[in-house]
Amino acid sequence: MKPGLERISGLLDMLAHPETSYPIIHVAGTNGKTSTARMAATLVAAHGLDAGLFTSPHLDTVEQRYQLNGFPMTPAEFAAAMAEIAPIVDLLEARTGDGITYFELTAALAFAWFAERTVDVGVIETGLGGRLDATNAATSSVAVVTNIGLEHTHYLGTTIPEIAAEKLAILDDGAVLVTGNLVPEALVVAETQARKRGARWLRLGEEFVVSEPHRVGERWSFDIEGAYAAYRGLELRLHGRHQVTNFATAVASVEALFDRQLDEAAVREAAVTATSPGRMEVLARDPLILTDGAHNPDGMAILAAALKEEFPDREWSAVLGAMADKDISGMLGNLRGLVREVHAAAADSPRALAAESMAGAAREHLDVPAEAHPSVAAAIAAAMASGGPVLITGSIYVVAEARRALGIV
Repeated sequence: MKPGLERISGLLDMLAHPETSYPIIHVAGTNGKTSTARMAATLVAAHGLDAGLFTSPHLDTVEQRYQLNGFPMTPAEFAAAMAEIAPIVDLLEARTGDGITYFELTAALAFAWFAERTVDVGVIETGLGGRLDATNAATSSVAVVTNIGLEHTHYLGTTIPEIAAEKLAILDDGAVLVTGNLVPEALVVAETQARKRGARWLRLGEEFVVSEPHRVGERWSFDIEGAYAAYRGLELRLHGRHQVTNFATAVASVEALFDRQLDEAAVREAAVTATSPGRMEVLARDPLILTDGAHNPDGMAILAAALKEEFPDREWSAVLGAMADKDISGMLGNLRGLVREVHAAAADSPRALAAESMAGAAREHLDVPAEAHPSVAAAIAAAMASGGPVLITGSIYVVAEARRALGIV
């Protein structure tokens, strides 16, 4: 990881700036940014426009980072797109003596592929932070910040205002700022940034509002009072009340881009068809297996609230794994009372926390039996053998390995 925009800016310059070929909705935030980005792209496509979507990290294959109208890039398309830009990357590295990072390469490929496919709109998710994130080399029409919490403090700062400043730096002059559920300290930074950039600001709870959502079977039913119009009788097939907030934020971002009200039938279609793999995703019913990529205390708190609301009176056999740089105690504290046992595993990553360390932390903070396993697959097998509902969480990388172990790609 090498923060900075010099390399990606140089590469985009040599590629003749493909990122200027289409308007961009740029999405940042501590949690919910992947779901919100996916929903925004779904809304654009529901209006009959070609929507390019770039998210990270991927769950199964790198091609999943790139979508066109809901369909991921194929391996053949990925190979062809990479072959197009690889010689230019080599030339830039030879000229500068500085290597392009993995994320910079994937972002540049997204900008170039979307231009080649002549998309009408690009929806781009940040990787880490915002100010120095490779995606911020592009100028966006709409900047979205879903929420702000303490994460990546060694890169982004140790306070909410510092982290908010990093993420809100994706806002460009004259663009529209759309914010989700921001804490008061972050709202102060957002107000300052919007004023500095001369930006119109659409805030959840002010310029756009969600009615009290309620469960109807397997769906959330709700209304949105948008910035331009009301959208009633919407149904979202995702788990978690927070996904309703994410959808409302996505609606506001597309309203801002179009500068008008959306087609209500298209909004209703997008709500019903929206998906967010690895985010409170049910992979099996017997036994119930639920995955969620919560990887920080705020994300785990959101998950815990959703479990209590939608799966009350259940005690989970949890498969837990996380990256070593995470606030493990802060994450685990949210699961107290929800988990009856823990099966710990480390994802196949040099950044992963050792399974034995996770098991020890679970015993300390959850006061439940905890066992370390050599792999995510082994941990899942042990959890399933216990007969109860299985919760797999702590890292999107653990969720990805779980999907592969269960034959879901």
